[in-house]
Amino acid sequence: MPCGKPMKRLALLRSGEMYSTEGFLDHEPLVKTIATEGAYLEGADMLRLARLLQVLVSNRNFIAARSETLPALSGLIHNLELDDRLAGKIMQVVDEQGEVRTSASDELADIRKKLYEYHHRLRDIIQRVFRFLSGQGWIPEGAQPTLRNGRMVVPVLAAYKRMVSGFIQDESASGQTVFIEPAEAVEAANRIRELELAERREVIRLLTGLTQTLRGQLSMLTQAFAFMCSLDNLRARAMLAHELDAQLPEVLNRPAMKWFRARHPILHYALQGKGPVVPLDIELTETNRVLLISGPNAGGKSVCLKTAGLLQYMLQCGLLVPVSADSQFGLFDDILTDIGDQQSIENDLSTYSSHLKNMSLFIGRANARSLVLIDELGSGTDPSFGGAIAQAVLQALIKKDVWCIATTHYYNLKVFAGNTPGIRNGAMRFDETTLRPAYVLDIGKPGSSFAMEIAQKTGIPAEVLHHAKELAGAGPAGFRPAAAQAPGRPAACS
Repeated sequence: MPCGKPMKRLALLRSGEMYSTEGFLDHEPLVKTIATEGAYLEGADMLRLARLLQVLVSNRNFIAARSETLPALSGLIHNLELDDRLAGKIMQVVDEQGEVRTSASDELADIRKKLYEYHHRLRDIIQRVFRFLSGQGWIPEGAQPTLRNGRMVVPVLAAYKRMVSGFIQDESASGQTVFIEPAEAVEAANRIRELELAERREVIRLLTGLTQTLRGQLSMLTQAFAFMCSLDNLRARAMLAHELDAQLPEVLNRPAMKWFRARHPILHYALQGKGPVVPLDIELTETNRVLLISGPNAGGKSVCLKTAGLLQYMLQCGLLVPVSADSQFGLFDDILTDIGDQQSIENDLSTYSSHLKNMSLFIGRANARSLVLIDELGSGTDPSFGGAIAQAVLQALIKKDVWCIATTHYYNLKVFAGNTPGIRNGAMRFDETTLRPAYVLDIGKPGSSFAMEIAQKTGIPAEVLHHAKELAGAGPAGFRPAAAQAPGRPAACS
């Protein structure tokens, strides 16, 4: 398990005393820019980086102060090098808005002082011209000086435009007003533009120099970013575990599966406010490594299968899992799945062909440390041949000591599971009175598809159902084909 102590991380989160992830960011674009000779980070990125470094230094100190109670987290900072002064160096250049500070250089301070003076001079010129033109009655009623094409202008009635010395920068949509830059304002405006370009050059020079300083500490920054990712990852795991009420079960360094009250995480979120998730008890043993689950459509077979695959994968990725703490998980070298429809026009695969391709892969690759999950085993083709091939696939997997959960509707597979060592039947519980699924897995017996009963509930006419029973070869006592029952097998094996 990564960092070894997932329950301690969860306890830290629940205590309300947690390290901060404020300011965490996607660092890849920053690294790319810093590493490129001659490139520079803009002020906003510099500010984000400084704040991130401040948070990381704070988190390092937070963990260091709790090294005895958080030994696993302390391992993250054992060889971590963080320059506590680097954020301060950045903040000497950029301010809290991500703009380069006027105090960053004498040259920038001088440029900005002159800019202020020329902006003030330009406003005085524009206001003086505006007052004169207004007194002449050449200004539209309610109009004020404004900006057009980045230049300060005064609005003038089109009838008087030739009376004003200057340059027309724009006109109104109606054409009745023109926006004129007075001739006496041009020199000040040009000077402002020159100073703005000089300001930008000085800002770029300062940012380039600061980026070059960061480039010299790129190794330290890369380590700091890795530290950030680890903290973010661990906190996300803890938050997920808290939301799912997940636990750390007993974990064995070999394949095993003895789960109590297992819940599908996505169902947990999907059903919030609509009711609880019905938990599952799932068990595979050394002597019965294969579980064949049957039952009605929409009864929970596929959800059970997906719960097994997702929770096993979560645990092997170092996540706590939504099960009872007394559950027992093993570790598998492979988790192989055949779930859903993988038909492909590009690869010329039908639904059944894609399933067969997966079965071939499973038989060739799976071993005693593999978990194989197969949904609707044998479906997609003629039931007689599909059921026979599916049974042969199960026999091959059992022979290789593979751990496997499969779902099916095929009767021959249920009979096979009832008569063959190494495999057990399982059934999704179904209320025959209300014809509603209970979403509970019962291990040790097969389930019925309840096809006729469900068809009756959906409103299929009685005469159609009666004809279906006759076609299936079942008498009035049941819906099960009599020819399909194995000698000596109980009727429950449907």
